[in-house]
Amino acid sequence: MQTSSGALPEAGVVKHGGRDGEGNGAGGSGRGAAAGRAVRKPGPGGRNAAAGHAAPPVGGGGWVGVRLALPAVGGTRRGPRRRGQALPSVAVHQGPSRSPRRGGGGAGADSAAGRSRFPGAGSSWLLLAPLLTPPVPVITAPPCSLCPEGAHRFQWIRNLVPEFGISSSHVKVLSSPAEFYELLKVQIKTAKQRVVMASLYLGTGLLEQELVDCLEETLEKSLQAKGSSNLKVSILLDYTRGSRGRKNSRTMLIPLLQRFPEQVRVSLFHTPNLRGLLRLLIPERFNETIGLQHIKVYLFDDNVILSGANLSDLYFTNRQDRYVLLQDSPEIADFFTELVDAIGDVSLQLQRDDTVQMMEGMVHPYQGDKVAYCETANRRVMEVINSARTRQELLHAKTFHSSQQGSSLLSQQGSQASGGLKTEPDTWIYPLIQMKPFGIQIDEMVTETLLTEAERDARIYLSTGYFNLTQAYMDLILGTRAEYRILLASPEERVQLQEYSRAGWTFHAKGLWLYLAGSDLPCLTLIGSPNFGYRSVHRDLEAQVAIVTENKALQQQLHQEQEQLYLCSGVVSSSTFEQPNRYVKLWVKLVTPLIKNFF
Repeated sequence: MQTSSGALPEAGVVKHGGRDGEGNGAGGSGRGAAAGRAVRKPGPGGRNAAAGHAAPPVGGGGWVGVRLALPAVGGTRRGPRRRGQALPSVAVHQGPSRSPRRGGGGAGADSAAGRSRFPGAGSSWLLLAPLLTPPVPVITAPPCSLCPEGAHRFQWIRNLVPEFGISSSHVKVLSSPAEFYELLKVQIKTAKQRVVMASLYLGTGLLEQELVDCLEETLEKSLQAKGSSNLKVSILLDYTRGSRGRKNSRTMLIPLLQRFPEQVRVSLFHTPNLRGLLRLLIPERFNETIGLQHIKVYLFDDNVILSGANLSDLYFTNRQDRYVLLQDSPEIADFFTELVDAIGDVSLQLQRDDTVQMMEGMVHPYQGDKVAYCETANRRVMEVINSARTRQELLHAKTFHSSQQGSSLLSQQGSQASGGLKTEPDTWIYPLIQMKPFGIQIDEMVTETLLTEAERDARIYLSTGYFNLTQAYMDLILGTRAEYRILLASPEERVQLQEYSRAGWTFHAKGLWLYLAGSDLPCLTLIGSPNFGYRSVHRDLEAQVAIVTENKALQQQLHQEQEQLYLCSGVVSSSTFEQPNRYVKLWVKLVTPLIKNFF
């Protein structure tokens, strides 16, 4: 296998070898697996991933086993890691190759039981069983030794995903639903090349219709200006949520398809886990619990809005969420365009007569072979991630791994080619993708590692609209020495829990802010669609970004965002649950263990 000190492992296919909580899948469960034992765990591909060696391409048929040195959880705690000390290493060995199944991608059967690497591939009914959590996947590496002094400590994330270095001046944190809505309209109206929107659904009210009208107006102007439009509009929604009711997301968008068939694409993702008898028996609304397209990304030319908000009037008026605008960021816009295209390619395509059909040659998500479909989806998404990683790693090598003179020359040439002077990046963007149905769990790996490595006296603010943390996340929060503040949670030592309360408003913000020990400002935030719950980890398609910054002004923006959310909250204590309106009926207590994994 070819290796290079500058090359990094591909964030490859997650291939399961034990039980992972989706019916068939990986690893051990919860506390036992996290209690310091070495676990055979699917890895990010390649030999010695932590050391930065190249990995084989995704879908090549080889199985990768990883032995993880995991932190003790709920037992003896580790001493705090000293500044500059290397993070835990990962020893990876390449196992025997398997014969590829039909459809490519090298899926092969499990050596012991002939099971698929994709969760729940054996039966849709297994989705209804209570599921176990996987072991803690610590995938870390020391910072690049060739980078300049003071480079941030989170560079290990680029072992799994592309790293985009930008200037903090290109980042703007929004604070209100109204600001988000007005920005969407402005960006649509000024778009010249592309509009890409991924959401759970598009609502059917007047505000949503105004967005559709903006799209129609912009497409019409583009046609009139050149005779043939260069503007392309791609919209990705969830099939089950977008088809709910007689008037729905599909009926809202069909006029655009009918008028601009060459410029508009509407893709409706249908989870492969909703199939057969299960699909026939589960009614509307309830079928959405099986799995959804939950990614929320809105991009216009080279401007990207990352959020947890859907395209619905509540999210434009009085449902609080989070929103970050990345301006003039073509590489990031290209990445998310390719990601949405990849998911769209394995999704149902909305037609002008309100029917749907798959692209030619694509496996059907619920009528075709499930394993073949998941392999195809995995391969398409991982191609996007790995090709972007390769491009960004080459750029990183040119910037920092050449001689100072050569680096300066390349920098000047790059600036001239782009038509302007590029400033040195002080902010880094890492896209974190979670698609467990396809065997992709990068966001889970990074989130668990961040929680694991939180140092003594660090502070972590965690926010979620639906508080249902996975057992793995709960164990990590309770097993580290950092101080946690969680918006919507339950009381625990070192963990202060608060509830959002604002008259006439609901709460949907999710994310994480990390304050290093001794710092009054956060240096890292996670923002996007995941809720840190079971569904986000195991069932839905999710995407968020880790934003790491050394810029004090941007850190102050993130700090103000966090403070604004927490100011509208009250501390939860034991007396909170003694209030009459907090009484939980017996039947709810009995049913909760059976249904908690669907939220």
